Formats: sequence, structure tokens, C-alpha cells
Amino acid sequence: MRILVTGGAGYIGSHTVVSLLDNGYEAVVVDNLVNSSKKSIERVEQITGKKVTFYEADTLDRKAMDEILDKEKIDACIHFAGLKAVGESVKKPWEYYENNIQGTLVLVDALRRHGVKNIIFSSSATVYGEPEFIPITEQCPKKSCTNPYGWTKSMLEQILSDIQKADPEWNVILLRYFNPIGAHKSGLIGEDPNGIPNNLMPYITQVAVGKLKELGVFGNDYDTVDGTGVRDYIHVVDLADGHVKALDKIKENCGLKIYNLGTGNGVSVLQLVKAFEESTGQKIPYSIKPRRAGDIATCYASAELAEKELGWKAKYGIKEMCEDSWRWQSSNPNGYRD
Repeated sequence: MRILVTGGAGYIGSHTVVSLLDNGYEAVVVDNLVNSSKKSIERVEQITGKKVTFYEADTLDRKAMDEILDKEKIDACIHFAGLKAVGESVKKPWEYYENNIQGTLVLVDALRRHGVKNIIFSSSATVYGEPEFIPITEQCPKKSCTNPYGWTKSMLEQILSDIQKADPEWNVILLRYFNPIGAHKSGLIGEDPNGIPNNLMPYITQVAVGKLKELGVFGNDYDTVDGTGVRDYIHVVDLADGHVKALDKIKENCGLKIYNLGTGNGVSVLQLVKAFEESTGQKIPYSIKPRRAGDIATCYASAELAEKELGWKAKYGIKEMCEDSWRWQSSNPNGYRD
């Protein structure tokens, strides 16, 4: 099978391309390189010893999407492409709605006109908002999102579900990720944020490598084990493998399916800092800052459905997530930039 991977040069995308190639799939990557680097694709080829077909193009570009789909025989699409910084989305809502929603509409229209009606969508646990219960199952009602980024994920889930309902030839799998961290064991690919990181682990690793002075911990008065926010951190390689398992499900003509991808374990900010220090021997200075608007106290998954229906289960623990994140950052202190 030949898989179109939009946003395939990004953090989760590049790890998923490795997983696809390792499992006998062919990958065609489309990425506009706004939040990513072509070097990640070169590194993927280095890791796998296989060739990746790469197009520098934007999913908003109807002509480019048509040309790519005319040229390439595609069987299914894994759709990662999108802007993803929560804080930035609050400041630039129009850009987020236009890029994430319109970009997906253009992509899906091109796919259906080329007879490609299989899509795996990169969604997020943010669609649960302040969750009704923990651990969060797929039956947990979707709530009001706390930022435009989350709303784009929630709205796109609705749009893709409606498209599948109207045309049962479509197979749509919505994967709701929890908090991906870690990097490929080789240390060749990993998370490479532009500017100040928005996510906790790259912030920690940039403090460890000396790029940032200290970690800001937002809030220590939540109702949790140590007052800091609790999240479900999942190794990005496990997450990538979840997409390969989802492709097996698509082959069964599964219709519409929704799965959480997480470990089912909640880890607090300070527990993650401590685990990182113990795993790497690096000291992480931090200071407590006020809570951030829109942050919730606790969020972790029940991943039982993915295990039952996809045969997928997270393999890696926090220790490996920390070691692998540090191997990537310490070998690439400036990410993919020289």
C-alpha cells in the first residue's frame, strides 16, 4: 500500500513514516515545511534505508494536491498537516481555522475525486475539554474546547464523521493522541520546535542542553499528587505504531472509528522532571509560575479500545521517553538547524 502522509516531515509524521517503511508500506510525504525540516526526511531514509517520495506543498493548494494525486497511486492518507501551538492559536485564530480546517477540506475533496476514501486523522485529547471522567474512554463526551487549536480538531472530527456518514465508502479513523514525547532510538529524528517550545519535554531538554535557563511550571495548586498538572505521556514511536495498526483496521472497511492513543498512566509535571533527571543525570532548574488559562488538572486515557480492536498497546515507559528525548536533543542541540 502507498500512503500519503501530510505533515510527514513533522515530529509525529516523521516517526510514523519510519514505522510505515519498517512495516512494508510506501510513503509519499507532503509538507509545506512551515513547522518542519526536509532534513527529517533525509534522516528517515538514513534510518530505514528506504526512499521517501517528498513534495514540498501545502494542503491548501488545490492544484498541487491534484497534481500529486494524479501522479501517485495512493491507497490511504494519514493526515497530520496543521498548525499546532495552543497559545499561538489563541492569538491567531483566523490562521488556525483557515489552515487546519480549509486545508483539510481541500485535501479531502482532492482525495475523493481521486477515489481515495481512506483517511486516518491526527486528532487530540483536547476534544474532551475538562473531561467528564478519568481515565478518559472514547465514550467520554466531547466538551467545549479551551482554545482555537482544540476547536479545529473537534470540528474536523465532526466534518470527517459527516462525510463518512453521507458516503459509507469512506473509512475514517480518528486517533485522539494524549501527550507524545520521546524520539527515535537512533537520536536522528525528534521534536524540533520553532522558537520557545510549547510542550513540556522539549522545554526540559532545552534547559538540559543549556539553551533555556529554567523550566517554568504553570501552577502547583491543582488537586493532584504534587499540585502540578497530570498528563498521559506517550512515546512517539508507540504513537507512530498506532497509525500502522489503524491502517490494518482500514483494510477491513471499518467505516468510522475513534481511538484514544495513550498509556493509561497519569504523570505530573514534577514527576516527569524527576524522571528526566534520574534517567539522564541532568539537573533541571525550575520555577513555579501562575496557572495558564485553559489548562486542566488531570488528563489521562483509557487505551483499552485500541488494544482490543487494533491490537495496539504502548510499550515504552517514562524512563525510555526521557532517555530517547535526551539522546535526540544532546546529539542535535539546534534540532535540524546546523
